[in-house]
Amino acid sequence: MCTRVFWNTNSIAKVAVRSCDWAVSDEPRVWFVPRGTRRTGHGDGTSHEWTSKHSSVATSIWDLGTDDGINERGLAAHVLYLNPEPGMYEPADDRPSVMNALWAQYVLDNFASVAEVVEHVGDVRITSPDIRGAQMGTHLAVEDSSGDAAVIEPIGGRLVVHHGPEYNVMANSPVLSEQLENLKRYAPFGGELPPPGDITSLDRFVRSSYFLHYLPEPQSLQEAVAGVLSIGRNTAVPFGAPYDDGGVFPTWWHAVSDVTNLTYYFSATRSPSVFWLDLAALADGTESLALDPHDITLVGDVTSRLEPTALPY
Repeated sequence: MCTRVFWNTNSIAKVAVRSCDWAVSDEPRVWFVPRGTRRTGHGDGTSHEWTSKHSSVATSIWDLGTDDGINERGLAAHVLYLNPEPGMYEPADDRPSVMNALWAQYVLDNFASVAEVVEHVGDVRITSPDIRGAQMGTHLAVEDSSGDAAVIEPIGGRLVVHHGPEYNVMANSPVLSEQLENLKRYAPFGGELPPPGDITSLDRFVRSSYFLHYLPEPQSLQEAVAGVLSIGRNTAVPFGAPYDDGGVFPTWWHAVSDVTNLTYYFSATRSPSVFWLDLAALADGTESLALDPHDITLVGDVTSRLEPTALPY
């Protein structure tokens, strides 16, 4: 399971944190992807093909798609798990298609703002092939340097769009409308209940909203990044937690997208350190670069430690 929180109300920087929780490692690599990269959507029927307009830094999942990332225009995108339901994705039609594991990368490659993403949400059809023998339901969160945000969810054969800066928290199932309805039961969002302490998707959504509401104004960029990262860690699941029913998974990593300063931070749960990449310094590069984020020697600015690597997807 995963959680995403966008802090778009402070005066220092617009920053978003995203956690990745799963039963097994998603075997991430962190990439620099140059503008001009040719892509195919690996969808069904006629796959969409495109050439990236914007450079990006992105975290891959199993070398077959992008989980998370930020582009040079200050747009960030995050794909989170949503329980798969029959008929949740749009039915086949004559539009070109993009597999859900490449949804975030398609957005990062092609668009400069949340408004652009929303405007073009129907240009391609998102598909859901089996991944490692299972269906992976997904929904997408995007935010940009203006503070705008959106959550896009496949529900009942159509894409439902929630667009506005108020859509700054996302977890997993249920869908966002139900998460927001549940939030009203808690203070200070209309109800009287205190924040819950479990790690279910509903409780993580409430706790993230609660602590985001009370984050103090940061005095520096470091405090802004640390503030949003502290919320991500508040909803994390430690390794070794005794959850045996298969419904709760450990947190493998957190990423923070600073869409104001074009910096991408990464914290692997099994490493004591945080490292970051300066996308502004990389943006004009012409070759794909990568690093292994589980390398425990990575700390601080590691932009220079990226190595030329062929993109696998």
